[in-house]
Amino acid sequence: MTASNTAHTEAPAIIDRENPTHGLTQLVGWHGKAVFYIAVAFTFFQIVTAAFSPLSSQVLRSVHVGFLLLLTFVLFRYRHGKAGDRVPWYDWGLGLAGFALSFYHWVFEADLIQRAGDPVLADLIVGAIVVALVVEGARRIMGWELPLICAIFIPYALFGRELPGFLVHRGFDIEQVIDTLYLGTEGIYGTPTFVSATFIFLFILFGALLERAGMIQLFNDIALGTVGHQKGGPAKVAVISSGLMGTINGSGVANVLTTGQFTIKLMQRFGYSSRFAGAVEATASMGGQIMPPVMGAVAFIMAETIGVPYSDIALAAVIPALLYFGSAFWMVHLEAGRRNLTGMSKAECPNALAAIRKQWYLLLPLGVLVYLLFSGFTPLFAGTIGMALTAILILGQQATVTTRSVLLRLIFWIVLGLAAAALYQVIGLRIEVAAMVLVAALVVTTWFIKGGLEAQRLLLHSFADAAKGALGVGMACALVGILIGIMQMTGLANEIARGILAVAGDNLLLALIMTMVACLILGTGLPTIPNYIITSSMAAPVLLEMGVPLIVSHMFVFYFGIMADLTPPVALAALAASSIAKESHMKIAVTATKIGIAGYVVPFMAVYTPALMLQGGTWFDTAYVLGKAVIAVGLWGGAASAWLLGPMNWPERIWATAAAFLFVVALPVTDEIAAALTVSFLVFHWWKTKRSKAAA
Repeated sequence: MTASNTAHTEAPAIIDRENPTHGLTQLVGWHGKAVFYIAVAFTFFQIVTAAFSPLSSQVLRSVHVGFLLLLTFVLFRYRHGKAGDRVPWYDWGLGLAGFALSFYHWVFEADLIQRAGDPVLADLIVGAIVVALVVEGARRIMGWELPLICAIFIPYALFGRELPGFLVHRGFDIEQVIDTLYLGTEGIYGTPTFVSATFIFLFILFGALLERAGMIQLFNDIALGTVGHQKGGPAKVAVISSGLMGTINGSGVANVLTTGQFTIKLMQRFGYSSRFAGAVEATASMGGQIMPPVMGAVAFIMAETIGVPYSDIALAAVIPALLYFGSAFWMVHLEAGRRNLTGMSKAECPNALAAIRKQWYLLLPLGVLVYLLFSGFTPLFAGTIGMALTAILILGQQATVTTRSVLLRLIFWIVLGLAAAALYQVIGLRIEVAAMVLVAALVVTTWFIKGGLEAQRLLLHSFADAAKGALGVGMACALVGILIGIMQMTGLANEIARGILAVAGDNLLLALIMTMVACLILGTGLPTIPNYIITSSMAAPVLLEMGVPLIVSHMFVFYFGIMADLTPPVALAALAASSIAKESHMKIAVTATKIGIAGYVVPFMAVYTPALMLQGGTWFDTAYVLGKAVIAVGLWGGAASAWLLGPMNWPERIWATAAAFLFVVALPVTDEIAAALTVSFLVFHWWKTKRSKAAA
């Protein structure tokens, strides 16, 4: 194997910052079994606390971080890239120490409440150890950059009086710093950790259950059956399947590493270059973080931070997400036209309706989840019910798999439904508790049914997958709490916001460009969550003060935090795709920025016309700006690929780009000029193409 191929093979273990357990060396012997059952216990703890709420919020956050520390230290080595199939004794010691100390808030809960603000020596010692373990655990997962930034904030809080310029503040002693970072809910147990311990974990588990049950195959079959036979069908399959995956899985790089194994190779087989195939998959997969209903973990943190229902965030993201995937689909279609790439034969494509008829029940949890989220229920309730319903369907399907009689199957599901109604109406259990009782009853039932153990193993492995999948998100949330807590203590965020306002003045476009650049730069070294938290705490208040609606200002930051994973030079999604496509990740990244042009344009359009995110205005306003966005994306796609109805020369590409740009700029008469340029361009391009074909 060549050096380059070796690098490609090892890359996934390093690059998936949202789900860093991809590509880890499998542990063997009792080490592997112990880690598996710890992960299962972690998930079981999260399910019980979500359904029954037996613990206070502070204790829940502390034990959640304890499980994260335990799994992080046993799965990730001290040195990056140092693999092994067993866990060193000192990593077991560090992990178990972090887990044991997580019970400090539980055991001494009453005492800590009584002496709030006046910590004793034991509080300070335990707090210092836990903060150090969080920093080290996060370093093992995500490298030095973010842990080092957060660690620097601690001496910044201690020695504020000695600092120059706008950095100066009154300074705090070590007791105040530890009290903020460990004993309260402003530091490592702040809002991001709370969201990680509740909403995010349940939605990760929801996605893990559906993936294990065969949702990936169902999405691929639907995509292949609907567009696989069309012009450029394999690439269109990649866009649609990745978009569908985004509805249950908010991890962009993870999508590249899962669906990409199929779609990239399929595109290469049908004539797409490795560069373009990798770019299509990277672009489509990153869109999963902005695709409702699940979206990425940041969406849950955003809803909790700004105090709006999660459904409002998901609703605001619908049109931009459709524009994003529509842009990718359009670019794929144009590339297929430019290179005269055909689709697959119908015989090779599965029947989409047959696939849905066979596994239609997997779509039910997704439908219920959407209904609950948009009916005003909390994400915690919706996630619990969605997860429980998925488990019930998996176990119930297994319980009836050997029954050939359709009538008996129907009776089984009717009895199950009546049992659920009795638990809720007669016994008086809460809905989520009744759902858990049904799951437990089905687990017992499958013990006595042929093949039932397979369903139980599926659940257990989904539990383990979810716990491991939560490590990257959870540790980032805990770590960034250090930064948030000290910024609140010292008022640094306000100082930075005032500095941005002083530079930008009343120029909104300049403030937007500064924010975009900050997000893209931070995104080269940080996962999406800390990128959003840092930039939103500094830049979002500035945009809000300039009149940008609350959700739009935070979505602007969110979008460019995601686009950082497509933007050179780092472009982690492109790096993940390069490990499969066997092509330079820089070439893939440059192409991906062209394909994902909507991700760079739509946030600016939403700021100037918030109706694009359904924030104000009438339905006519929304339809008008959506129409402009569609035309602009269409023109930009043609200019980027040098093809529309036929080849486009450089004057035509400049012409189309200028028209598209004027549609985005919300100034007087720019829409009219853009419309005139668009019509004249299309007429000229149609005439030129028709004449060229006649001459040929």
